[in-house]
Amino acid sequence: MPTVGLKRDLLFKALGRQYTDEEFDELCFEFGLELDEITSEKEIIIREQGDSKASGASDVILYKIDVPANRYDLLCLEGLVRGLQVFKNMLEAPRYRRVGPASGEPQKLIITKETAAVRPHAVAAVLRNITFTQERYDSFIELQEKLHQNICRKRSLVAIGTHDLDTICGPFTYTAKPPADISFKPLNQTKEFTATQLMSLYKTDSHLKHYLHIIEEKPAYPVIYDSNGVVLSMPPIINGDHSKITLKTRNVFIECTATDVTKAKIVLDTMVTMFSEYCSQPFTVEEAEVVYPDGKTCKYPELAYRKEKLSREFINSKVGINESTENIAQMLTRMCLLSRPTGVGDEIEVEIPPTRSDVIHACDIMEDAAMAYGFNNIARTTPRTYTIANQFPLNKLTELLRQDLAAAGFTEALNFALCSQEDIADKLGKKITEIGAVHISNPKTAEFQVARTTLLPGLLKTIAANRKMPLPLKLFEISDVVHKDEAKDVGARNIRRFCAVYYNKSPGFEVIHGLLDRTMQLLEVKPAHGDDGYRIQAADDSTFFPGRCAEIFVRGKSVGHLGVLHPDVINRFELTMPCSALEMDVDPFL
Repeated sequence: MPTVGLKRDLLFKALGRQYTDEEFDELCFEFGLELDEITSEKEIIIREQGDSKASGASDVILYKIDVPANRYDLLCLEGLVRGLQVFKNMLEAPRYRRVGPASGEPQKLIITKETAAVRPHAVAAVLRNITFTQERYDSFIELQEKLHQNICRKRSLVAIGTHDLDTICGPFTYTAKPPADISFKPLNQTKEFTATQLMSLYKTDSHLKHYLHIIEEKPAYPVIYDSNGVVLSMPPIINGDHSKITLKTRNVFIECTATDVTKAKIVLDTMVTMFSEYCSQPFTVEEAEVVYPDGKTCKYPELAYRKEKLSREFINSKVGINESTENIAQMLTRMCLLSRPTGVGDEIEVEIPPTRSDVIHACDIMEDAAMAYGFNNIARTTPRTYTIANQFPLNKLTELLRQDLAAAGFTEALNFALCSQEDIADKLGKKITEIGAVHISNPKTAEFQVARTTLLPGLLKTIAANRKMPLPLKLFEISDVVHKDEAKDVGARNIRRFCAVYYNKSPGFEVIHGLLDRTMQLLEVKPAHGDDGYRIQAADDSTFFPGRCAEIFVRGKSVGHLGVLHPDVINRFELTMPCSALEMDVDPFL
């Protein structure tokens, strides 16, 4: 959960009354928040860096408040105070409006086709005639940082740029250029740098170095110019110094570049709704026009209100209360969800403002109703049905097998469920196209490209990492593999597998075969030539040495393989000695 640090006196002044620490803690709980810590800047420095570093630090009391991760409207003083005041009926929820410019055309942000390969989306808006104080300015900057760390996923999805509109001239152009062709004076620097020089400069910057990887390997970097060629920003890294915001700034141009346009709209709506209260016309935002490469135009911010309908019975039954339609509508209104009975049965119409992007489903509205009613006020009731928990049969069987396999002298290993394509295909002598593997659409590393379809590569990599251990190495794993399955609603299914390997100077096929016999004995499956028990039958498999592979049949159904691994497979996993393996499904034995 994100934590918002607020000065206590400033918070109480904005709320219009004083609270004791206990009273404010209770208010936070009622509103679904948690007062995590009461501290000061000085205390924090002493705790983290020692007494010597705390000289001159402020003693102002700070409240550290934990906020739900999806409540972006509560990440700053303005949104938190507004929410609490509406909750306590001290204020009506404001109505946010998008307006056109008082004169002339709206500001334009033109996106060129070069951005498609880097950050293809952008949205923009203007806060006109805004008044900043030091506290408001600090909150404005802090909210950007909170959003960057939260919904923006450390600027990888969205990057926010804010500029003094009076220092620049539209229309603005959002394009992408080779790093050597971009040159400007970045924020808080005294001279111009090329983009290449900036990337080198910020490699040692404790704050900005974490964002360099987003565009570092790209052939072109995103950049925003005004009509005079002045650089506004090089997202998602740094803004230009020319258009930086100060306490004297009266008109703010906000742009958000993104790889996810939905997230960009939410971020822009959050920024403008939180700080439009300081404009000369409170809660109004001047629109900006975004022109896409194909000529399509859109006006932002959207500030869209939408309506949902749900019944009194739904909320009462889910929360466990018995309130009238009118009372429920009032409770939801206190949560900034303007509501009214429609007069059609027990139906309630709920209006969801642009600040509440967290409300996606009727269940989210029901949760707010429960919060407004008060969790502590919900009467405790005895459940109508009694259930006795029991272990999932497949897990119970797995646990029993683990104990007995360990008793047989094998050591259990636990490996990652994700692996590289090479692990499950090339290294095992198979083709990736012939394996029903589930692929990760945006893998972070080459080691985690697919969900594993077999447990064998993980055990062989474990052996490779422990080659210095005394021989023989006897390992096993019982875990899930994943295979594509069009019959399933998610397109894939988990299969519980058992895999064991024996690594020594000799192949040790008899050891693996003996482990199979012991496992079948534990599972109470007898050896048989027909379909009544289990049997093994010679088979060909590219993973195993020719003539040293067998297929395992249980009650006439194939459940796995065992044999001596092919020398090529052993070499690909950087092993130097023979290895035997056994792998089979566990599900058929339930």
